Amino acid sequence: MSFKLGTRGSPLALAQANMTAAALRAAHGWGEDETEIVILNTQGDRVLDRPLAELGGKALWTKELDAALLEGRVDCAVHSMKDVETQLREGIELVAMLPRADVRERLLGAVSVADLPVGAVIGTSSPRRAAQLKALRPDLRTEVLRGNVARRMAQVESGAVDATLLAAAGLDRLGETAGHLVPLDVMLPASAQGAVGITAREGDTRVTSLLAAIDHAETHEAVLLERAFLAALGGTCHSPVAALARLTGDMVHFRGEILAMDGSERLAGELHVARAHAAGEVAALAMRLLGEASPAVRDLFEPG
Repeated sequence: MSFKLGTRGSPLALAQANMTAAALRAAHGWGEDETEIVILNTQGDRVLDRPLAELGGKALWTKELDAALLEGRVDCAVHSMKDVETQLREGIELVAMLPRADVRERLLGAVSVADLPVGAVIGTSSPRRAAQLKALRPDLRTEVLRGNVARRMAQVESGAVDATLLAAAGLDRLGETAGHLVPLDVMLPASAQGAVGITAREGDTRVTSLLAAIDHAETHEAVLLERAFLAALGGTCHSPVAALARLTGDMVHFRGEILAMDGSERLAGELHVARAHAAGEVAALAMRLLGEASPAVRDLFEPG
């Protein structure tokens, strides 16, 4: 009986599911026929003409995968972690993460944000990317652009938009070399960008023990800190927020920022703290940034 991995059907999702299956086979000495990729069509993949936030947020990527898990149709589900809701569905737990890839963005259509033409139209459905671009270049305009990597690249190539931003990790996993890396001091990534996470049913000890063998502890810890920042803010798909945790020895270097939708306001903070105390410090940073923000920015968040 094979171990079933649930996934969305995009080329990137399939690449990540196959990476996970390969890691499991290597960890447990399984043959090719002992893992099975189960493709699940999500609403987020079907509806491409509206921003994700208008359609119900990140649950559009995960609810079909969660249902398949809870119904026992798959043993685990593989996700791009930045697409996973901060509050997991009851009965689902985040068990493992693969080693994190490049967290940066790649810009397609120009060599840098500074080199974009005046008034350029940037295709993106991400409030964070749109706000960060407008903070850097108030002259830029953004239009909703969703769909898989190939579709978004094609929109730039056809001239439908002047440029777009895509996660470097996704492009790397697809073997795509297009675009130019955006430095982290220019654009901070989304929480959990570059990380692949695997969820399972709570209490399924057989599955969780199998997945534990492929968990990359440092990635897992860093991503949980970034998700803790998002959770403390009460961030949603409407919220322009960025976060990055880097672990070095017993210390964490953490950067976070929140922005106005139009980029006119940007509040950023940075921490160097002991890993043992990092979760509390990250939550406190989130509260400090919200406290310093204007009412318009605070209204973009829903802190508990």
